[in-house]
Amino acid sequence: MATQRSAERVEQRRQQSELSEARRAERLTLLERFVEAGAEAERAAFRRPQEWDDTTPWFLTTRDSMNRLWVAERLIRIQFPLAVHDAARKYFLDLNRTVWEGLPDGESVRDYLEDNRLALLDAARAVMG
Repeated sequence: MATQRSAERVEQRRQQSELSEARRAERLTLLERFVEAGAEAERAAFRRPQEWDDTTPWFLTTRDSMNRLWVAERLIRIQFPLAVHDAARKYFLDLNRTVWEGLPDGESVRDYLEDNRLALLDAARAVMG
């Protein structure tokens, strides 16, 4: 009887470990997706033309990039603790503003986004272990 209970506990721990590892892999994949979409959107912010409209090639590709980033940010909310989502949301909002509205003359896209980008990565690293 004790041997059977011990074997059941070992099996439960093994299953829990496998589940934890699967969730970690899902989170890592999602984080990678978000970072890739963010990098694509940042490149669009660097290439932002002074004038554009909804028929400009820059707008069409940027709109698709921002849509991918928006979806990835929502998935971060589902899969990660709120602290990680809050950091992702701040980065997304700053990036969204930068892409569509631009920055004042003399401000660097990279510098403007750096603090929230690093905060997101730090929050994700704390959760990922």
